[in-house]
Amino acid sequence: MLASANTMAQFARGESAEPMGIVEVAGGKLSAEVISGGIRAFKGVPYAAPPVGELRWRAPQPAYSWKHVRPATRFGPRAMQLPIFGDMNFRSKGVSEDCLYLNVWTPAKTAQERRPVLVYFYGGGFVAGDGSEPRYDGESMARQGIVAVTVNYRLGVFGFLAHPELTKESPNHASGNYGLLDQAAALQWVRANIAAFGGDPKHITIAGESAGSYSVSAQMASPLAKDLLVGAIGESGSLLGLQPMPSLAQAEQTGVAFAATVGTASLAALRALPAQQLLEATGKPGAPRFSAIVDGYFLPRSPAEIYAAGQQARVPLLVGWNSQEMSAPFLLGEAPPTAQNFRNAVQKLYGDRAAEILKLYPANTDVEAEQSATDLASDRFIAYSTWKWADQHLQTSGQPVYRYLYARPRPAMTPAMGNATSGLAGGITKGNAAAPVAPPARGAVHSAEIEYALGNLDSNKVFAWTPEDYQVSKTMQAYFANFIKTGNPNGPGLLAWPPARAATGGPVLRLDVKPQVEPDQTRARYLLLEPK
Repeated sequence: MLASANTMAQFARGESAEPMGIVEVAGGKLSAEVISGGIRAFKGVPYAAPPVGELRWRAPQPAYSWKHVRPATRFGPRAMQLPIFGDMNFRSKGVSEDCLYLNVWTPAKTAQERRPVLVYFYGGGFVAGDGSEPRYDGESMARQGIVAVTVNYRLGVFGFLAHPELTKESPNHASGNYGLLDQAAALQWVRANIAAFGGDPKHITIAGESAGSYSVSAQMASPLAKDLLVGAIGESGSLLGLQPMPSLAQAEQTGVAFAATVGTASLAALRALPAQQLLEATGKPGAPRFSAIVDGYFLPRSPAEIYAAGQQARVPLLVGWNSQEMSAPFLLGEAPPTAQNFRNAVQKLYGDRAAEILKLYPANTDVEAEQSATDLASDRFIAYSTWKWADQHLQTSGQPVYRYLYARPRPAMTPAMGNATSGLAGGITKGNAAAPVAPPARGAVHSAEIEYALGNLDSNKVFAWTPEDYQVSKTMQAYFANFIKTGNPNGPGLLAWPPARAATGGPVLRLDVKPQVEPDQTRARYLLLEPK
């Protein structure tokens, strides 16, 4: 639906029924959704051309222009994905290859303002997620004086397939990493257009959780994006993990093998396959997992090498993880969490290094073993990579690093949820109606901090939030907002959060009902886990 004739006439006279109601970007004019309190949201804004047809598996191209005022009041389609995670709640309608849209929430009254900008990348393992998820909604951050942006990017086989023919046709002699290239293109778009929304194009902070945090570590390392940033926030995860990233050659062979499973012998045939058929093929048993690679273009070298050489974006970094990123069954399977079962699992994983591991992950009692199994599972899953990122940046960037440990367990679920139990990423599973209600988690599970950090507790109807939860959210969001504005999380009314020190990796801010500054308790564990 086009803007009304009256609104158009006001625009032509240089007026507007609402301040910032219509903005002009590279492709044309956009009309906003007006939110109470002076916030305006621009949803479903195209930042690149639809990556369909011949543009499937190509670097993002400039968005097409439009002639009339485009209503920016609905989220664009989400990237192609299977229904994987139970905690994802989408406000977009359906999946599509035509997914390269972003959303902007602005508190600015005029385009002459220069507000700090937050660009947030969603999580979901590079196989799921969307900028429309309520937990990432930018309205609350906009009320803190920040122009907030969420970005859709390609996922799974559509976002990360590498193939020799793709590499050959590429002017960059690379393939894969299309999802990361989408993010970089979105950052370029923000740099070029955010002033129209009252944002400061020279003050862009990027943030994300899980795969979004991996993305932040990647954009900081890439020559395509690192010079666009003034700060970065990483919540649980980075590309500096325990396992080396696949090379382009390795990923190409994975792509060739996948093409064979769907019965295609050429790139043209692959591009001709229906998107849904490709998507369903990735969900079959034994299908490969497509993710970020060292492609020689977006990532000229491995992130570990880039950070070790100090060639990443040299900007302040706020980074941390949660107290229970993973649970004991990740290591133990269906075996009970006893001391003996944990020792057996460590022996199987580490062989002649098992005794060393057990010194730092002790198992003298069953209770201690369950906690050690939880810690080791969390470290192997995501905590180590986040620590390594923080530590390398601290060693080579010359910029402050602020480390947190998020420790507030979610409260009990609302009575309406019955006997549901929480899953890995905050998703829920409903069991037998006669079964007892599961107790709250012992720690802060993976993804639990998102709604707190972005001020969006009310968007999650699963949990019975308490006044203490709202206080934690107020505190955490204040730290984040201060960092986005100044590169320093500290501010009036907050416990002083000192930057980490290169020699020790600490101190660490423990975020809970009563925040505390603590020495780093985990450095020895991560040094032990370092690949030899």
